Amino acid sequence: MSSLNKGVGTVEVALSWDPSPLGEAPHDLDIVAATYRTDARSGAPAYVVHFDSRSPDGTITLTRDSKTGQGFGSDEVLKLEFHRLSSEYGRVVIGVVIQQRDGRRVFSDVANPLVKVVEGHTELRKNDFSEVAGATAAVIGEFVRSESGGWQFSELVRGFDADPGVFIDLMGRD
Repeated sequence: MSSLNKGVGTVEVALSWDPSPLGEAPHDLDIVAATYRTDARSGAPAYVVHFDSRSPDGTITLTRDSKTGQGFGSDEVLKLEFHRLSSEYGRVVIGVVIQQRDGRRVFSDVANPLVKVVEGHTELRKNDFSEVAGATAAVIGEFVRSESGGWQFSELVRGFDADPGVFIDLMGRD
C-alpha cells in the first residue's frame, strides 16, 4: 500500500437531534460501535462501545453522551483510532439506537436526527435517517480492514425494530 493510500486513520462519528417538545419525555439516542475479530466478522461482536464506555485498548471512545439532545453542536461523539486498533480485529459496525424507556419511538418521532462520519475535514457519511424513518435502530456504516491492513469505510443503512440489547446482537449480521 502506498503512503498516499493508507486507508482510514482517526474518525469521529457525531450524532445530533433536537430535544423533545416541552412536556414530553426526552428522546435518548445512542451511538453504538460493535467490533468483530478478523476470523469472525459477523455474529456476536468481540466487544461493544456505547453508553459512556470505551474499548478495552482505548482505540474507540464515546467522548460525549447526551440523554436529551440538549446543547449546541453534536449530542454524542464517538472517536475511533483505526491506526491503533489491534490486527486481531477486522470489522467495526456503527449504529444508532433509540432508547425505548418511555414507549416505542422511531426515527421519524425524533426532531432533526443527523449522524456524520468524518475523518479530519473529510465527510465520509451524513445521514438523516429518512431511509429508516420507521425503525428504532439503524446500522449506518462499517469499517473493514483490507488484506493490506488498511481500513476502508462502507456506507450502508439498515433499519431494525429492536430495543438496544437486541440491536447489538443483530447489527453485525450479514
